[in-house]
Parts: sequence; structure tokens; C-alpha cells
Amino acid sequence: MPRCSIASLPLLGPTLLILLLALPAAAWELDPAQSRVAATVVQLAPEGPIPRQHEVRRLTGTAEADGTLVLPLRLAQSDVIERMGPLPPWLSGFTERPMATLTTRFPPERLESLSVGESLVEVLMLAVQSGNSTRTEPLAVRFTRESPERVRVTNAERVALDGRELMADPTLRSVMRLLGYERIGDEVPVSLDAVLVKR
Repeated sequence: MPRCSIASLPLLGPTLLILLLALPAAAWELDPAQSRVAATVVQLAPEGPIPRQHEVRRLTGTAEADGTLVLPLRLAQSDVIERMGPLPPWLSGFTERPMATLTTRFPPERLESLSVGESLVEVLMLAVQSGNSTRTEPLAVRFTRESPERVRVTNAERVALDGRELMADPTLRSVMRLLGYERIGDEVPVSLDAVLVKR
């Protein structure tokens, strides 16, 4: 095995730098204790529209080195279980099945360049898979570096889901009906508040 002399060490500097730059960027993952999505559903009741707040908590997902993040949303993560109380045994497995799976890709190299206290806004393409359908939409997201090891992620613009599309999806319609919703408003405003931490 060839040996390096002390005299050759300065020449290794550029080579080591190139090798380090070729390594993938540090991977990130969501902190479940601090990651949630909140939604406002307007129930169209006989007495008039009634806004109700719902949350999907304990978001989990690990980003690949290229920033690809896959985020499954399960019924067990929502406040539906708390509102409904104990479910019958035949529904227990249903709560762990993803209601929808979100996939997106963020630029890890830009996160690494952020100083503590700095923010940047990126428009990400968000793929939403529910049942047999997948739709892709742009989403403006704000990344704020709170410490060297953590970045807060929030939506940078108002986001609203189409209530008619939600009720047209068989899985989501079943969840809505479990909550007592027969009809809902055309818009369901959604807010994201999540934290990415380095693995």
C-alpha cells in the first residue's frame, strides 16, 4: 500500500476537499413532536356554516440526500380518534393505513447555506397520492433556520384544499362522514408547521 510522506500532505488538501464536496448533503428528518398540519373545515349545517379545526400531528418522514421527502398521513395521527373515542376492533387496522401520501423535494444545499435566523422561500412541487389518484401542485414553503441542527418549515402563502375534491375521494369522504360531515365548504384552508432536524 503506497504511503504518503509529510511533504506530500499539502498536495492532499485539494483532493480531500473534492472528496468531501462529493459526499451527499446531511440528511434531514421531521421531528414528530413539533410537526403538524392544521385544517379548517366548514360544515354546511341546516343552521348555517360552522367552522371546525382539525390537526394531523406527529408528522414523520426522512429526506434522502437529494432532499426527496415522502410523508404518509395516517388517520391515527389526526384528532379524529380523540373526537370519536375508542374505535371498534374492525377499524383498528384502518387507522394505520395512509389516508394520503405526500412527496416533495427541497434543496438541502440551500438549507445548509442558511445562517441561524435566516429564511428562504422555495416553491416546491407537491405530489399528493390518495387512493388511486395522484395530483401535483406547487406549494410555496418558508424554511427558517432556528439552530445549526433544526429548520422550521411553514407555508409561505395561503393554502386551501378543494372541499369538493376531498368529498369526492372515497377514503377521505369516509373519514369526513365518521366526523359527522355530510356537506362541507368549497375551501379547506391548511397551515403547515413542521421542524426538520439533522439525522
